[in-house]
Amino acid sequence: MLLPYLHKDLIEAGCDEAGRGCLAGAVFAAAVILPADFRNEMLNDSKKLTEKQRYELRKVVEAEALAWAVGVVEPAEIDAINILNASFLAMHRAVGQLKMRPQHLLVDGNRFTPYPGIPHTTVVKGDGKYLSIAAASILAKTYRDDYMNRLAAEYPAYGWKKNKGYPTKKHREAIKAYGTTPYHRMSFNLLGDGQLSFDFGEE
Repeated sequence: MLLPYLHKDLIEAGCDEAGRGCLAGAVFAAAVILPADFRNEMLNDSKKLTEKQRYELRKVVEAEALAWAVGVVEPAEIDAINILNASFLAMHRAVGQLKMRPQHLLVDGNRFTPYPGIPHTTVVKGDGKYLSIAAASILAKTYRDDYMNRLAAEYPAYGWKKNKGYPTKKHREAIKAYGTTPYHRMSFNLLGDGQLSFDFGEE
């Protein structure tokens, strides 16, 4: 069972992101404020759950959370400010959309750009330790999966329905064969061969 909170007497929002290591697509983040007495035996790090469990838990989180929101940073923004800063920005955007202002942020990971006026604590592997971060991980992951499934219909060659934009062999082979899409992160090592920039103009 994950921990319900770090500070019992504060309105605490858990924050997590999804899609940081992808070659294509936006990075998503979520912020979730759960009731202090919230309990759920199944809720855990989204990576440890099946797809079906994640979508079932998303309904629970959205129904029972005091507040929740999802923030998005698009590929062009990622290329402009780098993926680490983009992940923090996505979390900031999620926090900024919460209908209730938190007094403290619990952030998955070991680094974070402070959100103006709200103290935070970073927690390594926090999505496997705190309910609110686990809840945020589930929202970020499922909303990003929905988005990648939509992109997959637009660009079926890259296998995004299955790989969700991560650097699989099929994804990289498709980039070699067909070039990039408007959704690829051009600052990333897309081919995985040591090249950092490419010109697909002659393909």
